Amino acid sequence: MSLYRPPRIAASDITPEHCFLNRRTFLAAAAGSAIAAAGTPAFAEALKASPSQYKVDEKLTPEKDVTTYNNFYEFGLGKGDPAANSEKFKPTPWTIKVDGLVGKPKEFGLEELMAIPLEDRVYRMRCVEAWSMVIPWIGFPLAALLDQVEPLGDAKYVAFETVVRPEEMPGQGGYFQSLPWPYVEGLRLDEARHPLTILSVGVYGKTLPNQNGAPIRLVVPWKYGFKGIKSIVKITLTDKQPPSTWNLAAANEYGFYANVNPEVDHPRWSQASENRIGEGGFFGANRRPTLPFNGYAEEVAGLYAGMDLRANF
Repeated sequence: MSLYRPPRIAASDITPEHCFLNRRTFLAAAAGSAIAAAGTPAFAEALKASPSQYKVDEKLTPEKDVTTYNNFYEFGLGKGDPAANSEKFKPTPWTIKVDGLVGKPKEFGLEELMAIPLEDRVYRMRCVEAWSMVIPWIGFPLAALLDQVEPLGDAKYVAFETVVRPEEMPGQGGYFQSLPWPYVEGLRLDEARHPLTILSVGVYGKTLPNQNGAPIRLVVPWKYGFKGIKSIVKITLTDKQPPSTWNLAAANEYGFYANVNPEVDHPRWSQASENRIGEGGFFGANRRPTLPFNGYAEEVAGLYAGMDLRANF
């Protein structure tokens, strides 16, 4: 991974958003339906999933906002660009290569991933830009995938990589680029194996729209949204901390850990409060205090026992 640092651009993160799918219908499409064969974008398909204990008793962000207010720089820098510019993106067929420090490296087809039992989860999502959403995801624990490849004892981290298709993702084309591609992210292995960490395939009862990371993306609800890498094509287990795109771009602004912390401000704005999208203006009555670890401290604070969370932001 090059240490090239791109020109400074507006701070952003990738908003985690997905849609619940119908597994049988999706598998049929992935297996070679006329629509998939033609390479057309994913369209709404119902998905059956089991209820989960992981949910929050808060009002869901409107589906329109979840699917049109996005950070996905591969399709453009504006919040509306992903929805406007992702029509040509082809989310099927799809594979994810899992390799590195594992006993059984493997390339998984989307149909295999969809065969892992899916769960319905409602998570808070907190963007580093100080706005938030409540999103109904469907997906499966990342640990369920890692178990299949048998991580070796010296594996300490999990690295992720997004697809590069400039012919389908206009934000990756042209001479001047906002970020170096591919977009990459990483977690410690214990973070990746935590029960809250999922790979998501849907939102609001339907398949993921292209602009939300179709066909599969990462969701880590106690971290800022830019950790939620989209359209994943590769996962690698390693013994070294992997590169993270925004950390490479501006290490003083975007830490590797990126845990939501109201006591650690971004250099250019406070993280003490947030605007809940769909419930009022940025300076409206619906601005609310930000919760440590985005409200998941009881479940995840133990992962960072003894760490200085200001230094390891």
